[in-house]
Amino acid sequence: MTMMQPFPGETPARGIPSRPRHSCLPARAGLGLKPQQVADILAQQPDVGFFEIHAENYLVAGGPFHHHLSCIRDRYPLSIHGVGLSIGGEGPLDSAHLDRLAALMDRYQPQAFSEHLAWSSHGGVFFNDLLPLAYDHATLIQVCDHIDQVQQRLQWRLLLENPATYVEFAASTWDEASFISEIVRRTGCGLLLDINNAHVSAVNHQRDARHYISALPLAQVGEIHLAGFSVDHDAAGAELLIDTHGAPVDDAVWALYAFALQHLGPTPTLIERDQNIPPLPVLVAEAHHADRLLSGEPLVTELSA
Repeated sequence: MTMMQPFPGETPARGIPSRPRHSCLPARAGLGLKPQQVADILAQQPDVGFFEIHAENYLVAGGPFHHHLSCIRDRYPLSIHGVGLSIGGEGPLDSAHLDRLAALMDRYQPQAFSEHLAWSSHGGVFFNDLLPLAYDHATLIQVCDHIDQVQQRLQWRLLLENPATYVEFAASTWDEASFISEIVRRTGCGLLLDINNAHVSAVNHQRDARHYISALPLAQVGEIHLAGFSVDHDAAGAELLIDTHGAPVDDAVWALYAFALQHLGPTPTLIERDQNIPPLPVLVAEAHHADRLLSGEPLVTELSA
């Protein structure tokens, strides 16, 4: 598909708020913060660039999670990653959720904030999943309006994450890269480039992941995600990749990461692992592998062999 032009008479969204805070993570590899590893992290103080949390695990006033996060924040840069704003939802944003998120951001003053191009709630019902969108004009306006609201409330430039998808809408009138590019142009938001999601979707929809990445607004990438996937098959027997975050980063994803870095240069990179979590040194080793690629060393894939 080719990128559609704005409708006649239509003006871009109002864009990022005045003096927004932008991502300022170090151009190194970081890890997702897991509660079961906090004691080891504080004792060992591993050499990683930053830690990232899921915001929804911390939307309460106190408790051990906040105590541990405060200790981590004293020692490391922090990225906050939202999973529940439902940026692509048809209904209005949950103002109470957004207020709690704003309080969390004020409390920890992170170096980056990100969310997903997806929806996860409808009619007051919340789903434990990140669901796909139709890439059409109505969805574009809706997503841009929601991003504007988030950026105005948080006074942060949101990094929007490209999704992993398993189905596509026949009604879509934009391809995904063009749709994301137009969102970034209209709102002034940044991009969280999830390399694993790009690979998963490319295999599932039989498209070229490198072409997809090259078509994104790479100058606006503020963070990269790397993760593992599982392999299944659809009803027709075709290979279907599932974004599980439950395995080491695959060789194909490392190769795609090295390709992206050729265009981006050193960029803050997160190793995601949310299932089958290995000991901390295993994750640190993956982060150091990413650090070597960030420093310009040639690709080595022994970690996932």
